[in-house]
Amino acid sequence: MRHVFPALALAALTLTVGCGDSPSSPAGNATLTVRLTDSPFSDAKAVLVTFSAVSLHRTDGGFTTLPFSGASTLPTGGVAPSRTCDLKKLEGPEDVLGTVNLPAGDYTQIRLTVSAATLYFDNAASGAPCEPSIQPPAGASAPVTVPSGTIRLNRPFELLASTATTVLLDFDGNQSIHQTGNGSYTMNPVVSVLSVQ
Repeated sequence: MRHVFPALALAALTLTVGCGDSPSSPAGNATLTVRLTDSPFSDAKAVLVTFSAVSLHRTDGGFTTLPFSGASTLPTGGVAPSRTCDLKKLEGPEDVLGTVNLPAGDYTQIRLTVSAATLYFDNAASGAPCEPSIQPPAGASAPVTVPSGTIRLNRPFELLASTATTVLLDFDGNQSIHQTGNGSYTMNPVVSVLSVQ
């Protein structure tokens, strides 16, 4: 797998949600899309990972939470509370975690929170790689313990006014998931920023 920037392991952290502006900030807003790709865990046919939060830190402000894609598919509409991705379907392909309009300026960090993960050994999952929820496939499965669910990616980038920017993240399933001596599985998510375009 190609890693442009070093992968960062998990650290426990409570997310602070906010947004700040300063008079010196560049005028206008920018559109940011966060996409995900993967080199999946090779011993399963489906690896469902649920993200409960993605936030971005602005240099002269605070954190802004990125709304997850897929709200329009929810029966009640509104904001999707989480987004689940099948890492097995993201080897090479990409899918969207979410898109947000932000004040133009310099940003220093992306934070993701993984709330759950499960391996499925007998059958692949159906549907798109990422959805507000994914129907679990039939057959043998194993829960994956996520000891600490927050990933901090310290990757500075600039958002220009009236410009669309895409950040591509790589979730390395093989490096993230480990089988313990008693046969259970744990995940220490390893994620890197592949590109900012």
